[in-house]
Amino acid sequence: MKSIKWHSAGGRQPVVKQAPAEATVRIGPTLALPEVLRNLGADPAEVLNEAGFELDLFNDPENRISFVARGRLISHCVARTGCRHFGLLLGQHAGLHSFGLVGLLVKHSHDVGTALRSLVRYFHLHARGAAPALAIDGDRAMLSFGIYQPHVEAAEQIGDGAVAVMFNIMRGLCGSAWKADEARFAHRRPEDVASFRQFFRAPLRFDAEQYAVVFSTTCLTRPLSETDPGLRRLLQEHIDALEVRHSDEFPARVRSVLRSALLTGQASAEQVAALFSMHSRTLGRHLNAFGTRFRELVDESRFEIARQMLEDSAMDVRQIAGMLDYADASAFTRAFRRWSGTTPAQWRAERRAGKPHRN
Repeated sequence: MKSIKWHSAGGRQPVVKQAPAEATVRIGPTLALPEVLRNLGADPAEVLNEAGFELDLFNDPENRISFVARGRLISHCVARTGCRHFGLLLGQHAGLHSFGLVGLLVKHSHDVGTALRSLVRYFHLHARGAAPALAIDGDRAMLSFGIYQPHVEAAEQIGDGAVAVMFNIMRGLCGSAWKADEARFAHRRPEDVASFRQFFRAPLRFDAEQYAVVFSTTCLTRPLSETDPGLRRLLQEHIDALEVRHSDEFPARVRSVLRSALLTGQASAEQVAALFSMHSRTLGRHLNAFGTRFRELVDESRFEIARQMLEDSAMDVRQIAGMLDYADASAFTRAFRRWSGTTPAQWRAERRAGKPHRN
């Protein structure tokens, strides 16, 4: 099934590079992890110690952890508690208050649309390794979340938690009466969906191309009551200063938007450059300065998306090929073989059998 073309707010063998190994994330959105463990009958200090972490890590929301290490920690918590919806429980405790300076800027925006675009624009200051995106199709909007850091454990748990966080952000901006049109999850339907139904109280879609919350575009023009122009200007100055400090991470920022751009059919160099308010030639020059090219990042992102869909979803190869805008399954299979040395079907079979796989 071809994906909806949401509109975003060569024969050479591709070179697949990895995202920076030390992509990090603020601990803010996972600050409730010890509480969730405690509610599930586990000793937080003991569980964290087993995973190689100190309980003090969760004393300050500004503390950072590597994206890969956080995935490993959540995976350990799932194994220790036996709770298959641990990520969902964790995400339910987080919202705009979890995002520090970026969350404050979002909260003091003029309207919901501006708030969400600010969240997308500055999310990289909160976390690297994943990113949100805002897309519009007719009268529906979609706030989505994608992981671009390779080889992250508990990706399903992180994705489920992210959908819960996005849901809480929308409720925080629009009021408690706000309702989602749909909550989407990029993995197979779990055996027990009761916890999902109880929290979201909205139609659930599994085997989706992205983790996302879908809602009416009428929300986007809703003014925010807590707008403080003076405070927003001050927050913007602080964030601009942070942007300058992190200017050496431009390729990671391009990676952060490519996942959603690819899945919404908006991944040309011109379209991605527009997201950074620059010409495609300028985008190319910036990337060349870091020793990479736009096409390489596209291939890397396609490979990462393909692996996630093959591992976590029940979509067949033809559907995945369509999602990634290949002409047919054969073209996708040829590309995947160049990237990995094996076919998509073989890669999926090896992964499900728990055998080592290439790349």
